[in-house]
Amino acid sequence: MEPPSSLNPQAVRNEKIKVLSSLRPITPQTVEQLTVSGQYLDGAVGGKPVKGYLEELGAPSDTETFVALRADIDNWRWSGVPFYLRTGKRLPTRYSEIIIQFRCVPHSIFKALGGVLSPNKLVIRLQPEENIRLLVMAKEPGLERDGLRLRQVPLDLSLTTAFAGLRRRIAYERLMLDILSGSQTLFVRRDEVEAAWSWIDSILSGWRSIGMHPRAYAAGTWGPSAAVALTERHGHSWHE
Repeated sequence: MEPPSSLNPQAVRNEKIKVLSSLRPITPQTVEQLTVSGQYLDGAVGGKPVKGYLEELGAPSDTETFVALRADIDNWRWSGVPFYLRTGKRLPTRYSEIIIQFRCVPHSIFKALGGVLSPNKLVIRLQPEENIRLLVMAKEPGLERDGLRLRQVPLDLSLTTAFAGLRRRIAYERLMLDILSGSQTLFVRRDEVEAAWSWIDSILSGWRSIGMHPRAYAAGTWGPSAAVALTERHGHSWHE
């Protein structure tokens, strides 16, 4: 969202609704190319065997346990920038991250020397431990007689370490305190909920209209192989 004019709840909510209203609808004609749903089978997570979803449920179900999709925001700032979202159960590890991948430089002056550049990435980890990591390209130390070697190195900021002496409040504790103090900044407004669900409902409607069912994936993997194709057909890839 754009920066709000202040931390006033209405100012923050107004900017959030602008973004949600700018989401390009996913229609029955595009839902198969832009979304993937999955349901986990038996497998292993953390070295331990786990049952498949239907086996745990004990009944047939078309409920998805994994979703990956591409979203586009049709506004002045984000036009042409793809947003990939992925969430699921029984994946290899449990964490929440935001990855911002920068564009490649238009011309690499290191190419003639054998240096291969990768786009810089900003990794913002929200859970389980808050961390901000900037992955940048750096030259490996040494002579260049056998060619120049570049590799990605991280610049790390661990909020857990930086604020080790301070008590960190868990998310729901913060929300309960906000309720008691009357602050509504971190809570959603009705029109925000409606805008979000309107966009999601268009996806669910598209799945039903074309008879799209969840694809199987083994527990302990990163979802159906179709999720990989979702990004690669546009020349992108998931950060793992």
